[in-house]
Amino acid sequence: MVEETEKSSTASVKEEAEKNSSLMPNPKEEETAAGNSDVATAPSREIAPPPPARHPLEHAWTFWFDNPSAKSKQAAWGSSIRPIYTFSTVEDFWSVYNNIHHPSKLAVGADFHCFKNKIEPKWEDPVCANGGKWTVSFSRGKSDTCWLYTLLAMIGEQFDYGDEICGAVVNVRARQEKIALWTKNAANEAAQLSIGRQWKEFLDYSDSIGFIFHDDAKRLDRNAKNRYTVMPHDFARGVQALVPARHMACSCSL
Repeated sequence: MVEETEKSSTASVKEEAEKNSSLMPNPKEEETAAGNSDVATAPSREIAPPPPARHPLEHAWTFWFDNPSAKSKQAAWGSSIRPIYTFSTVEDFWSVYNNIHHPSKLAVGADFHCFKNKIEPKWEDPVCANGGKWTVSFSRGKSDTCWLYTLLAMIGEQFDYGDEICGAVVNVRARQEKIALWTKNAANEAAQLSIGRQWKEFLDYSDSIGFIFHDDAKRLDRNAKNRYTVMPHDFARGVQALVPARHMACSCSL
């Protein structure tokens, strides 16, 4: 009688288990699912694409900034100039240029330089000591485009006498902005006039531009006179030679 009762009880348990089988996890199905999960979540071993090609410049260049708030009348000239960033590829130039203030956004009194690496934007630098500068002037807030095209002409080696180029600086003042192009050998008249005419053409600058020797500027300060001048009609003499670089030209509002 006991055996019959146990058999009946066992049968009831089996029947109950079969009824609830859809609610209970199947051990075999769990193992299969776990195996599939491992496959699905396995880390992919795709080969990373190569980094994009970089385009090296002929020279490395350094941006320098002279913060007006750091200037002091008692401090020596140039003592507050600090290097900001050195770049040597096209990609590095644009990554910096696109993330810094342009001249129109700089504070009054600021000086922003771009010089060949290891040349300091100072008269005392041995490379600059015997040089001079060409200068163009703009109304306040109007030099941004020509500053960019000056940079592109320099780092892109657009000048026939590119070895003569030291760098450029934009000076932001209350009523105007000036861009100056510094060169090495002021006494080399042919080289300086070629640079002046090409620069004027690149910028499509309609006024005359002048070249001052650094020695004169040190001795005479604001009384220094232009040693060389490119008049409005002078740049036309070199237009044929400059045709490959005409795509560099920009219209600059005075």
